[in-house]
Amino acid sequence: MAKPDTRRLDREIQQTTRKLTAVQKREMWPLNGRERRAVLAALAGGSYKVVRGNSPARAERKLETAWGSAETRLSAEIAALQTERQRIVTEAATAKAAKKSSGWW
Repeated sequence: MAKPDTRRLDREIQQTTRKLTAVQKREMWPLNGRERRAVLAALAGGSYKVVRGNSPARAERKLETAWGSAETRLSAEIAALQTERQRIVTEAATAKAAKKSSGWW
């Protein structure tokens, strides 16, 4: 039996890791629509407060919460993909062991 085909999962893990790195650098491209709206709303609210001469503390907290939720989502995606990859590898190893043990000798 050949090695398990995990190329698709490896590619997804690598892409999601790149997205997580980009979110940690505060880049907007890996965010989904809801997260992007939350970040832009917090930025707009904070800039409005600054222009008015008030403290943007709550807007900054909302902004950090939005970035944190994006990081959490991507970390969970990576963990799920790695778990799925491990399951596929384990199944292949189990099948290979079963095939070997049922051999003629």
